[in-house]
Amino acid sequence: MTKYARLAAPVAAVVLIALTGCTPSTGSGDGGGEGDGTGTVKMVLWPGPEGEAMGDVVDEYNATRGDDEGIKVDMTLLSRQDTFSKESTLMAAKSDEQDIYFVASYNVGQFANALEPLDDIDAQNYFPVAASSLQYEDEQYALPLDISSHFLMYRKDLIDGLLDDSQQKRAYERIAKEVLGEARAPKPPQEWDWDDYKVMAAYFSESTNSSSPTEYGTILQAKNLLYNTMVWDDVLWGMGGSWTTPDGEANLNTPEAKAAVQLYADIYQNGWTSPDSSQAEFPETQAALQSGNTAFAIHWSAGFAELNDKATSPKVAGKIALAPVPGRKTHVHALAVALNKYSENKDAAKDFLEYLAEPEAMSVYAKAGGIPAMPEVLEQEADVNPVFKKISSSIATDGYSPPVLPNTFQIYSKLAERLSPAWVGDAEPDEAVADANAELEALLE
Repeated sequence: MTKYARLAAPVAAVVLIALTGCTPSTGSGDGGGEGDGTGTVKMVLWPGPEGEAMGDVVDEYNATRGDDEGIKVDMTLLSRQDTFSKESTLMAAKSDEQDIYFVASYNVGQFANALEPLDDIDAQNYFPVAASSLQYEDEQYALPLDISSHFLMYRKDLIDGLLDDSQQKRAYERIAKEVLGEARAPKPPQEWDWDDYKVMAAYFSESTNSSSPTEYGTILQAKNLLYNTMVWDDVLWGMGGSWTTPDGEANLNTPEAKAAVQLYADIYQNGWTSPDSSQAEFPETQAALQSGNTAFAIHWSAGFAELNDKATSPKVAGKIALAPVPGRKTHVHALAVALNKYSENKDAAKDFLEYLAEPEAMSVYAKAGGIPAMPEVLEQEADVNPVFKKISSSIATDGYSPPVLPNTFQIYSKLAERLSPAWVGDAEPDEAVADANAELEALLE
């Protein structure tokens, strides 16, 4: 995988499932000190592409602004398997061992009691949805680094072929009538709603269309895995649903949630996706598109560059294009950095955090392989990564973030547990969303 292709992919974070047992909102009480604004700032990150990219930023800061201010950042890379659980232990002990923690949108609410609010640091350069995904009870607790989002990734050659061929169009309209009960003409992917997605999945599947150039229309990330909930949420939000009501009550036992589950079940049970979808996540989706046997998928932005790399994806390189997710809603979350409430050197740590909030620092991060949550940087550094401009426009218009709660991480996990059987037809949608709503109610208490 190319250096910039894999950033923020959920597969890199699957190992964090152990976090689901952590106590929400670790830490309590006052602590720490401001320091004299100089000295060593100790920061946690995890190894891999994010740590590598941050290493370049740290080197740049230490050689320039940090040198001028008498500050040196010292980065510690914990293992990817247990970075968050180790941080949770430090937080619970009110440790000052580290000044800056590595966090994410899905656990910042859980960690908030051990973090120092960053409301005095200007966050206006970030996507608003990225900054707000790191706010808890109206306070900014972390600053975004990498941003994750989704696209419809599709075989442009196949869709164009359908749209340009009258015979294929007639076949599509016939299949649409079978699937939806009404004739429907094919549309460009930029115009799809979820019914178009469903018909296209049928049309490009040999089980329904013996002339299909691909075995399956799509692949669903339907494994019982919390990161797959983030993908399914696009269907839920795109159909007008959400986790909660405006006043924060559980809101999954709804027609919108049932329809979102039913869409997956219909596609799976009709053979419009591989049976392997029941165990699919990021790598399997990537492999399905690379194989040439799948026409399209809702996928993480991190996968796009590799799919168009001739060395890694020779069958489809140059043929994969991007479109908005049908329903025009894409999940957004951010990997991030936060200030330890119990740090004894907060002023110096804040100087580095203020540096990270500037486009110049995030340009260094982008060039080193990151996907910064700053539209200005993504636009300016478009030559670094072909998907940057698409990410920028998509998040600006279609991005949403689920509620930031003490139990956000656990909610993702429980929803996957309750909904994934219904995604593949092993449970009734009505029963699944009722059970999921009960889990959500308990975790909202």
